Amino acid sequence: MTVSFIESEERQALREAVVGMASKFGQDYFLEKARAGQHTDELWAEAGKLGLLGVNMPEEYGGGGAGMYELSLVMEEMAANGCPLLMMVVSSAINGTIISKYGTEAQKKRWVPGLADGSFTMAFAITEPDAGSNSHRITTTARRDGGDWILSGQKVFISGIDQADAVLVVGRTEDHKTGNLKPALFVVPTDAPGLSWTKIEMEIISPESQFQVFLDEVRLPADALVGSEDAAIAQLFAGLNPERIIGAAMAVGTGRLAIRIATEYVKTRQVWKVPVGAHQGISHPLAQIHIELELAKLMMQKAATLYDAGDDFGAAEAANMAKYAAGEASVRAVDQAVQSLGGNGLTKEYGIAAAVTASRLGRIAPVSREMVLNFVAQTSLGLPRSY
Repeated sequence: MTVSFIESEERQALREAVVGMASKFGQDYFLEKARAGQHTDELWAEAGKLGLLGVNMPEEYGGGGAGMYELSLVMEEMAANGCPLLMMVVSSAINGTIISKYGTEAQKKRWVPGLADGSFTMAFAITEPDAGSNSHRITTTARRDGGDWILSGQKVFISGIDQADAVLVVGRTEDHKTGNLKPALFVVPTDAPGLSWTKIEMEIISPESQFQVFLDEVRLPADALVGSEDAAIAQLFAGLNPERIIGAAMAVGTGRLAIRIATEYVKTRQVWKVPVGAHQGISHPLAQIHIELELAKLMMQKAATLYDAGDDFGAAEAANMAKYAAGEASVRAVDQAVQSLGGNGLTKEYGIAAAVTASRLGRIAPVSREMVLNFVAQTSLGLPRSY
């Protein structure tokens, strides 16, 4: 594996293509849709048409044949240009990866082409009211009924199920109700009888909403099961490590956007004899956060490179570190941007206040900063478990 800090011509071209498309829509479009309670359907369709949503999926099923590095690049530039697509994290990074790796040939042919071009969108459901960070407490259960599966349980904080054609549900079989989680993954059509959801009102300006999901004796055919019903946890983490990498990319991009808005403002805002950007009380914090974002980006790229090389253990450590670093830097970037703009930082006109709550997602999801620190303490440092 060769590591280079100079992106290939193909990656540079991809980055330019994403910037061109994302800037055509931009932050104004994104926030207007979000505030109106609408979805960014035009942006999603355009990204799919250009092959950006499936850049990480196999070519033989309509994908771009590249990897997580390329998908993280797409997400970073989308976010940096004011229009991050949260559904890319679940539909492209998690579900596209899991089905491409563990689905049957028929499942790959059925679902991956649509996931790759955006014509088929799939949500992801793992978190439960009593099973957040501790996924071993998942109680959503699947039981056999002849050749079918019957799925029952609840999920919470499920992104975008209202705009999805299906949802990949993480449950467990009746034989594994207790003990360590042996995930059983099922593709559930969103129009399946027994599947319902209610919206969770959030103080986040986003075109993707969050939902509590209910599965009441949902009957599924045998081929709804992805992979093995007695799967190792590695099958689930095949999707969760990409989730952390693409989540880090979203946070890095959001931080870049915040710093760009701030620097453009302080270059021209003049209170005394020089623009306020000349004062070190303004310039130094912005410079420091720029450094922190670049460091987080490097770890994100390392994680993606390790993942694409098949080093799952190395990628897990780097993906968690990248997610932690990007989340922290993004929150600090948004906070400093607001502070740099003063009162204007809280106005609708400059668009940065909308990121104040949204940027906190990088610290909370898809895994909290505290659980990342637990992981690093135990896995990287060899310290005893606290739980």
